[in-house]
Amino acid sequence: MKIHKEGRSIIIYQFILLFIVGIISNFNSNFITYTLPIFLFFILFSVYFFRVPKRKFIIEDGKILSPCDGKVVVIEETQENEYFNDKRIQVSIFMSPLNVHNNLYPISGSIEYVQYHPGKYLFAWNPKSSTENERNTVVIKNQKIEILCRQIAGFLARRIVCYAEKDNNINACQELGFIKFGSRVDIFLPEGTRITTKINDNVKGGVSVIGTY
Repeated sequence: MKIHKEGRSIIIYQFILLFIVGIISNFNSNFITYTLPIFLFFILFSVYFFRVPKRKFIIEDGKILSPCDGKVVVIEETQENEYFNDKRIQVSIFMSPLNVHNNLYPISGSIEYVQYHPGKYLFAWNPKSSTENERNTVVIKNQKIEILCRQIAGFLARRIVCYAEKDNNINACQELGFIKFGSRVDIFLPEGTRITTKINDNVKGGVSVIGTY
């Protein structure tokens, strides 16, 4: 397991602040009894939150992999109006604060579209969060399929990090980005895609297969 690069500076700052507070308090009994445990709790939580477990990725042509860890909360046909402007199968995965939070590309291909949208911070399970919350949209295309992947901020998540750049060629399971402190990721797939997951399934990024084409 390693610590994601988005969290390393946060953990370092926490240790520095702990050291400064300790010096100011002369590391007295109140510091050791009350302040130290509180700081250690937040440091350990940050280490846990920004963890990136070691995983073996098996990339196979025709398989759409989960872009993140979490619970499948939506599988439905819907109208996608940002890029495709047609009917798509939407699969939404809710990420709790306890899930691994790095986001991965679900397929290999080229980046056709990248767009950041400022917005609200509705609870991630609210259907309106897909179109009204702060979000980042990425479209990936290969010779067989074109899909849209949308990172969505939630009530607690206040920062979306996206590494995608238009026209870049990427491989499935490379890092797409990171969402801090819980949210969701939506995938919009062509009609006819065979969905291999179901509502309430717990999925793992880069490991669980969402569908096949």
